[in-house]
Amino acid sequence: MDYRRLGHSGLRVPALSFGTGTFGGGNDFFKAWGSTDAAGAARLIDICLDHGVSMFDSADVYSGGLAEQILGEAIRGKRQRLLISTKATFPTGDGPNDFGSSRQHLTEAVDKALQRLGTDHIDLLQLHGQDYNTPVEETLATLDQFVRAGKVRYVGCSNFSGWHLMKSLAAADRYGYPRYAAHQAYYSLLNRDYEWELMPLGRDQGVGAVVWSPLGWGKLTGKIRRGQPAVPGTRAHDIAGTGPRFEEERLFRIVDALDVVAKDCGKTIAQVALNWLLRKPTISSVIIGARNEEQLVQNIGAIGWSLTPEQEASLDEASVVSPAYPVWHQRGFAMLNERR
Repeated sequence: MDYRRLGHSGLRVPALSFGTGTFGGGNDFFKAWGSTDAAGAARLIDICLDHGVSMFDSADVYSGGLAEQILGEAIRGKRQRLLISTKATFPTGDGPNDFGSSRQHLTEAVDKALQRLGTDHIDLLQLHGQDYNTPVEETLATLDQFVRAGKVRYVGCSNFSGWHLMKSLAAADRYGYPRYAAHQAYYSLLNRDYEWELMPLGRDQGVGAVVWSPLGWGKLTGKIRRGQPAVPGTRAHDIAGTGPRFEEERLFRIVDALDVVAKDCGKTIAQVALNWLLRKPTISSVIIGARNEEQLVQNIGAIGWSLTPEQEASLDEASVVSPAYPVWHQRGFAMLNERR
């Protein structure tokens, strides 16, 4: 396994992490991801650890906390061998303080997460989304208290816009609070918006990307092609219409290009799509998921080899999309974009 620094922090994380959204299946949405129980989770975690996949990502809203609980049960006796990453911010109840990044909600969320996980600390705590109603200074001061108390080792965010992330980093520097070491962001061949503003920000500010849904919400597995729609029992079918938007013809063009590269290097389409991500700047770790052992081992096979520059360029070309303003305008002035 390749281990990388989490942004500019001192923490080293595996290039591949395991996502626990498939644990529990607490409702119809998460059942489409998977319904792994504690015994099945323990087996998948053992396989991960055997291959060096030693960071496990969860969230308090995954199956209403059941995913964290199953993860906690599955890692008993193994805690010192792995890193736990989890998230909080999204609604966990109907109360007026059951959501957000306020001191009130985050304090309750972290204490409950620690209890479900059966541990005394979270290695990486990430805000699951932006909260425009809470001052960033309040959020950062609360995270600082968690770090000082030993409940949390490192902090990060997820699904932030560039301006909100930069605002938080500036406030952290101003008041001496912990900086976000990680940004858990969506990035794949199917949706490359991350490259427009968040990637340059990450390079400049030392924020490492932890990529979620690297296979484009299940669309880049090779199972969906022209005239071959998603089949029942898969996430692409059972929760169709959720997740990021894309043009169908563009998806088929990307899959065609992945087919060519996969045959050329003797790998699966999913392995090629994951390897493409691992070559990109700012990527600290890519979160893989699996319903079963076969899927897990196959995804881990994205490590230990590398696409050629020509293969990478062919995938870049097949997946290119016109960026939003002002990115397309800025790209017209190469001399302003070069680091000197």
